[in-house]
Amino acid sequence: MQPLIAPSLLSANFGNLDSDLEMINNSSADWLHLDIMDGVFVPNISFGFPVLNSVRKKVKKPLDVHLMIVKPENYIESFRDAGASVLTIHYEAVDHLHSAITQIRSLGMKAGVSLNPHTPVILLEEILPYLDMVLIMSVNPGFGGQAFIEGSYQKIRKLKILIAETGSSAKIQVDGGVNLGNAPLLVKAGADILVAGNTVFNSPDPQETISALKNCHKTIT
Repeated sequence: MQPLIAPSLLSANFGNLDSDLEMINNSSADWLHLDIMDGVFVPNISFGFPVLNSVRKKVKKPLDVHLMIVKPENYIESFRDAGASVLTIHYEAVDHLHSAITQIRSLGMKAGVSLNPHTPVILLEEILPYLDMVLIMSVNPGFGGQAFIEGSYQKIRKLKILIAETGSSAKIQVDGGVNLGNAPLLVKAGADILVAGNTVFNSPDPQETISALKNCHKTIT
């Protein structure tokens, strides 16, 4: 199955952001992925509502917003108002997960839950039927350009089985170290959506790289 591709804004050139956003518009990318970091839940600070509001005026793709922040439930409506089409919160960052997921969906967004590399997928068993997406972090969250954690393949396979067993229709997204080499293996393991930052924005031809990622399933044996 052809995966959805969500280039990560974190790796874009913020000195020439308009050009990178126009590239995304003209590419075969499906979503634009935005990592929101608060310097508390993860050891880095990225960007907030001013950037998000500016980006949504220029990008024609749905905004896939990943909150790496504490108390994400306090900001759900604000991110809807800022243009998020998909909103993902961390299992590790929220006290009342079902309530937060219900609110996200009630506001018209797709609801996702992200798992850090150390968090087992079985902890999502009860919430999976309420989710649109699960984001598997294949690096430790906080910084781009990290090496892919090889154990992520098995984690994806376990999640795929759990999704089937619970009757969920949730899609599996993978973020961290995704490249042209491991993309086919990720799709073969069960990934539906690939987030790619450095692989896209540091490419000599980002649009061609996005197209190659979208068609990586054709190389699966």
